[in-house]
Amino acid sequence: MDRAPGVSVRLKLTLSYAGFLMLAGVLLLTAVWVFLLRYVPNRAMLINPDDRPTGVFPIRSALLDVFAPRAAAVLAFLLLFGLLGGWVLAGRMLAPLTRITDATRRATSGSLSHRVRLPGRRDEFRELADAFDAMLARLEAHVAEQRRFAANASHELRTPLAVSKALLDVARADPHHDTRELIDRLHAVNTRAIGLTEALLLLSRADQRSFVREPVDLSLVAEEAAETLLPLAEKHDVTVEACGDVAPTTGSQALLLQLTTNLVHNAIVHNLPRQGTVRVHTAVRPGTVVLTVENSGDHVTPELAETLAEPFQRGTERTHGDHAGVGLGLAIVKTITHAHDGTLTLTPRPAGGLRVTVELPRHDPAPGASPAGADQGTGRSAPTQGRTSPPAGPGAAMG
Repeated sequence: MDRAPGVSVRLKLTLSYAGFLMLAGVLLLTAVWVFLLRYVPNRAMLINPDDRPTGVFPIRSALLDVFAPRAAAVLAFLLLFGLLGGWVLAGRMLAPLTRITDATRRATSGSLSHRVRLPGRRDEFRELADAFDAMLARLEAHVAEQRRFAANASHELRTPLAVSKALLDVARADPHHDTRELIDRLHAVNTRAIGLTEALLLLSRADQRSFVREPVDLSLVAEEAAETLLPLAEKHDVTVEACGDVAPTTGSQALLLQLTTNLVHNAIVHNLPRQGTVRVHTAVRPGTVVLTVENSGDHVTPELAETLAEPFQRGTERTHGDHAGVGLGLAIVKTITHAHDGTLTLTPRPAGGLRVTVELPRHDPAPGASPAGADQGTGRSAPTQGRTSPPAGPGAAMG
């Protein structure tokens, strides 16, 4: 923003210091006059010649003649001293602000690695500098993550496009090639590209928090997600168990369903080849509600578990390869969790597999109110048998 030039803060502080010092000097001289000189007689005293007085007996007019020039000299000295001293003090006081301003200009030009790192004990300027350093650190990490995400997304999107181009080149070079096989392969590649694009859009939507918050029972969401993916679990010999307490929170019903569906889907496809288990559990803690999804499977190291929620990161090989994902499932879960002011924790199970815990703020509904998806008057969901649940969307299949 272009602004008209004005007086610097240092000059304003200097004038303030000098003005305050001058005011203090004037008040001091006024006090001397009021409480001392007013008691000096204004006329000469008559003294008995026989008393032999010692010393001098001044009168008020004589003292004023002597006092006024000295007072003016003192005020002039205070003015000069206030200006010089105020300029130096203002410069020392504003030095931290100058460093913060320089760091801000560097950040504006794109240098996010610079830090103020203001030394000394805590005060207002140092708290401002520390807060600015923390903001720069978060901004630098966010920019780096966005760049890495953009590079990964470009790479992932380029792969299906390159495959499609190669298939079309083969079909052009060999007109007698089996078109049914070509169409099937192009359909599979196109489906993957569409799924990746919709997952990216969902990730962006959740990151921007562009949704309306409403009361949601997390236990009902968990039941719906488990029921939706029950055919997939039965197909791959995986037992899904959903249980727990009523877990009221606030947020987007659709996004929380997407979160839970992604977790259950990942737990199914990253499982044992036979007789795998998935447990979905909800619980209530003081101030929070907790959704836990844990599954059997291969052993996962703590180092690998820390990276699974990053975009396009994949852990162990899928035991059921007919549901290939694009590496955004847990990244979407992480983004939705943060958009709902929650925390996501991934912990390897000692027996193999993974335990994923989502902790969200608890919301105690008003008396008579029911969370979204619950039957009025009971606070619980309708019977799951025969329920027709809409598909969770392409993002649910992203592992």
